[in-house]
Amino acid sequence: MVWEIVLWVIFAVMNLVLLGLNFYQFIGFSDLEADYLNPYELSSRINSVIVPEYMLHGAFCILFLLTGHWIMFLLTLPPACYNLKLYLSRQHLIDVTEVFRVLNSEKKIRIFKLGFYVIFFAIVISRLAFSAINAVFGDDDDLRGFSLH
Repeated sequence: MVWEIVLWVIFAVMNLVLLGLNFYQFIGFSDLEADYLNPYELSSRINSVIVPEYMLHGAFCILFLLTGHWIMFLLTLPPACYNLKLYLSRQHLIDVTEVFRVLNSEKKIRIFKLGFYVIFFAIVISRLAFSAINAVFGDDDDLRGFSLH
């Protein structure tokens, strides 16, 4: 079951990258609010990481689906659908001329995503620990009852 440990490590790294990208965006909005950044700088910085964030979250979701972690897939599906909706309606990029109008709502979205990724990181790390314990001590029925598959 070493492959399962490697898989959970990959999930943890992907989750950390998503956490970092969202934190970077939140800090950018906070800097704009405090007048440390101008709207053009903020828009160019955030717009450069939006599409990679969406693609990474989509890959995160699809990887859970392909590996048979159904509950984890269902947990990551709503944010992926929201990201897809924004992308298809071309509302995913920050417009320089409207950045102050959408500042508070964008900050709230980033805070919600940060909370989601922090909670999800705790779940992924706990699953990584349970997989490591399973690999070291063998298949234990007590751990199977807590499985999120």
